[in-house]
Amino acid sequence: MQIAGVDLYVNHPVMALGSTEWIPTTLSLDGAPAAACDTHVIVRVQAQVVLVKVRIFKDHGDADDQRTDSESLITVFDGHLLLSDGRLVVGDVIGESRFSTTLPGKPGRWRVRVSVDDPQGWARAVDVVISAETV
Repeated sequence: MQIAGVDLYVNHPVMALGSTEWIPTTLSLDGAPAAACDTHVIVRVQAQVVLVKVRIFKDHGDADDQRTDSESLITVFDGHLLLSDGRLVVGDVIGESRFSTTLPGKPGRWRVRVSVDDPQGWARAVDVVISAETV
């Protein structure tokens, strides 16, 4: 089930998804499609040209059910994130553009899958799927 969605105009080509805490300065893509730490995932997105479509789903498998054939996204992260206050923040790494949503459930570690439409370039679509249960 989709629980949130937003079209973001971002000023920086790196988008962060994760906790409301500060993003570690050591987190870097270094040519990879995504990079992660305990609290955040970062991905490369199209900045200052188009809106980046971000959809947030509850429960794994639901995003696949709502995706059309023309929206083939590739998973770039599938792991756990610590969301200590039960909120997920999505935005560019400089904090200019930001969206926050409260998740249905308890704060803690959540299983998260992030998929993008262009993992080697500049994504315009990002799906975030969060498991309903904390780990």
